[in-house]
Amino acid sequence: MTALVDPINAFARKVPTWVIYILYALPIPYLFYGATQGWLGVEPINTLEREMGEITLQLLIIGLTITPLRKYLKLNLLKFRRAIGVMAFVYVVFHLGIWVVLDMSLRFEQMWSDIWKRPYITIGMIAFLAMIPLAVTSNNLSVRKMGAATWRKLHKLVYPIAVLGAVHYIMVQKVWEVEPLLYLTVIVVLIGLRYVPNLKARTAPGI
Repeated sequence: MTALVDPINAFARKVPTWVIYILYALPIPYLFYGATQGWLGVEPINTLEREMGEITLQLLIIGLTITPLRKYLKLNLLKFRRAIGVMAFVYVVFHLGIWVVLDMSLRFEQMWSDIWKRPYITIGMIAFLAMIPLAVTSNNLSVRKMGAATWRKLHKLVYPIAVLGAVHYIMVQKVWEVEPLLYLTVIVVLIGLRYVPNLKARTAPGI
């Protein structure tokens, strides 16, 4: 395993974090352009909104995999976690913005009513609001001002955020679909892995 992991870690150390920002920024104009060109089907706004939400959830899952990969496989991709989290917030802003501007056409009274009356929107909005402090504090200055321990506690909000995001995705479908359930299952497993002891470490000599 070391023979495989070490080259990956060495390569990851050479890759700058701005690569993550660029790679995940590229789909945004592509999807908007596709919506104007009819590539997203008969309901381009709904498809665009869904795609932005799905990518948000995928980024949250990618971010959640980093700690288990480091814990169990010694694969260190920690340097990319902040960029992944920031891009997750960027996508959820677009997801919400599309709903507000294109789907609801700025009908704020109707939106406010839907937030209270439709549970899947309520859950999605709670997840979005919880992501704001994480995005605002995703910088070195915040870590220094808050202290590393407090900063880490705050950023554990990503666990309920990811769960709420997956539940929102399941409820949006209005019927049981496999893909949203898989997202939720993966998220629960990844969170659970954080609390499973590293058996290799426990069985090491002298422990």
